[in-house]
Amino acid sequence: MIPPLAGWPDGDDSRPVLIGLTGPIGCGKSTVAGFLREIGGVVIDADELAREATKAGATTLPLIRERFGDGVFDSEGALDRAALAKGVFSDAQALADLEGIVHPAVRTLVDDRLANATRERVPFAVVEAIKLVEGGLADRCDEVWIIDCTPATQRARLLGRASSTDDIDRRLATQGSDLANRLAAQLEGRARVRRLSTDGSLDDTREIVEELLAEALDRRLV
Repeated sequence: MIPPLAGWPDGDDSRPVLIGLTGPIGCGKSTVAGFLREIGGVVIDADELAREATKAGATTLPLIRERFGDGVFDSEGALDRAALAKGVFSDAQALADLEGIVHPAVRTLVDDRLANATRERVPFAVVEAIKLVEGGLADRCDEVWIIDCTPATQRARLLGRASSTDDIDRRLATQGSDLANRLAAQLEGRARVRRLSTDGSLDDTREIVEELLAEALDRRLV
């Protein structure tokens, strides 16, 4: 059973079907999310909510200052995201501590967005998050779509974003190899998982998205 969300009527089948999007960087999560938005869904970007959860005046900032010190804030007291990222990039414990501060705030913001989607009676909502599982959002989804592509396609797309080879290597090393398979294994028994390859053309990907969405919505009617 899908755990009820804060602000969502418990047992109300009128709530949107909730689809989580995750997968390795550079494999097309945002492209898939864009297609789903065009089709009529509400798309919630967890990265954008993480920025909102750490903006000026946010309740997370005192906790971040306590854990990481004044060095991750600028002279006006705003969070210096570059300095913070540098501090947690190669320190697994520091990253875990930061996520422990930010993820609960992000989940609260997600709940707010989904409550709005329920009131608006949209047919489905999408949560896009590279840390969908670690952030505690996957268990709230009716389905999780793991967006994947070949390493060659992934590297070509990352280079197309003007990333340097060294930066790409660091990013890929941080997320680890075989991430899509590891995510699928972690989600086994927790949510319906669909794998979506984006190695084809945009038209091919759009067609796959439409097919998977139709199946997801049909399940609501069963």
